[in-house]
Amino acid sequence: MNADEEREFREFVAARSRSLLQTAYLLTGDWEQGRDLLQTALASTARRWSKLRDREQPEIYVRRALYHAQVDRFRLLSWGRETVTDSVPDQPSAQGANWADAVVQRQDIMTALRRLPKRQRAVIVLRYFEDRPDSEIAAILGVAQGTVRSQTHKALVTLRTTLAEAGPSASSNASGRGVTA
Repeated sequence: MNADEEREFREFVAARSRSLLQTAYLLTGDWEQGRDLLQTALASTARRWSKLRDREQPEIYVRRALYHAQVDRFRLLSWGRETVTDSVPDQPSAQGANWADAVVQRQDIMTALRRLPKRQRAVIVLRYFEDRPDSEIAAILGVAQGTVRSQTHKALVTLRTTLAEAGPSASSNASGRGVTA
């Protein structure tokens, strides 16, 4: 990579890393794993920066690298899994009940999102958290637009079922995010 290409890459990373980190977090469900995932994707992009055909849209390449790196990590047996519990260990005070309900709702949604298959999770993250159109999601994931729509439908059915089983607190929050529409 020459000096101009390195400058372009650094500018891209400075401008887009916050958004990319949020995507990585949503894909992994953990900030530290999200940071590691983003570093992996950016390192892969840096190695290929001079060969990217469309310099106007390197973000699509990075997002595709994020998705594929997450799938690869999931396949590794060395990555541990979180243990999900049915109850919160500490009970909130009456004063903090509204705040605690919001936290529980968010946890229910994140838990349901983590249970989705990787491609369905990626489609939901790109569609509802990043507000991207089908054509862009298809380009990022390297699939057809029909696949994006079918994966979205399957994911929404699964999320609705999971959130309904979690109770009314989860589904009331989810309806505001476009999950139960």
